[in-house]
Amino acid sequence: MNTESLLRAARESLREGGLRGCLLVRDLHTGEELGIDPDTQLPSASLVKVPLAVATVERIRRGELDGAMALEVRPGRISTPGPTGLSRFRHPARVAVDDLLYLSTCVSDGTAADALFELTPPARVAAILRELGLRDITVRHGMRELSETPEERFDATQAHLAHALAIDAGTSGRGHRVPQLDTTRANTGSARAYVDLLQALWRPSAIHPEVAARTRDLMAHNLFRQRLAPDFSSDATTWSSKTGTLLNLRHEIGVVEHADGQVFAVAALTESLVPASSQPGAEALMSQVARTLRDHLRQL
Repeated sequence: MNTESLLRAARESLREGGLRGCLLVRDLHTGEELGIDPDTQLPSASLVKVPLAVATVERIRRGELDGAMALEVRPGRISTPGPTGLSRFRHPARVAVDDLLYLSTCVSDGTAADALFELTPPARVAAILRELGLRDITVRHGMRELSETPEERFDATQAHLAHALAIDAGTSGRGHRVPQLDTTRANTGSARAYVDLLQALWRPSAIHPEVAARTRDLMAHNLFRQRLAPDFSSDATTWSSKTGTLLNLRHEIGVVEHADGQVFAVAALTESLVPASSQPGAEALMSQVARTLRDHLRQL
């Protein structure tokens, strides 16, 4: 199948599966890439925790922060509800900055991320990204805002109403009645912007080698692997990634390193058109389409 036919079939597959997909796969050796709407800006959800990690480790490298410094995280002081880590703690905890990095990136702990955002506010994270030559990822707010969507106002039996609002309340200019989905107010990035970030972490760039190595290690130990990992993990590959989820958004970015030396950066940012919280079929579909693009690149 030629490239044009493959991309057309991939778009149709996503559409039939109830997804709008913005994907990009790039060969980090040759620079060749394949994508579907890779320049469309979407809210980043938890993908923003990778830029946060880069900025935090960079500040540790500069001596502005001490990775061993312990912060007291009190329930209610940084009250970011969530399903994992400190977000579920009932009592105060003292946690070192280095360990907050682990919790934020590998466990996608929103409370740990907001503790880091208190040290390096969103505007400072954005400024550090610009210093490192990464200009197309916008960081405007911390993680608490992501826990204040309409979904939190409904009980579990009515969650589909929040998803219906997420699907139907957008504008053609990517504005939205839900602030967290409005690209003029939310943290945002495109598939291309996140692949550029991955390339900067895996290839020589303005990011210091120590910072890049630490961020790669965090992504290698990411625990949430239900989306792209099934199609990119094997005994002959290493998959390092980060997911992002918010209402009808299901994202994952990552790098697959093959035993034969090939290395591909992958970004799959998707919007579901189906008003349901649990959609394993959609996650399998986005993974299959991303792998199809990677497989085609390997054959070029």
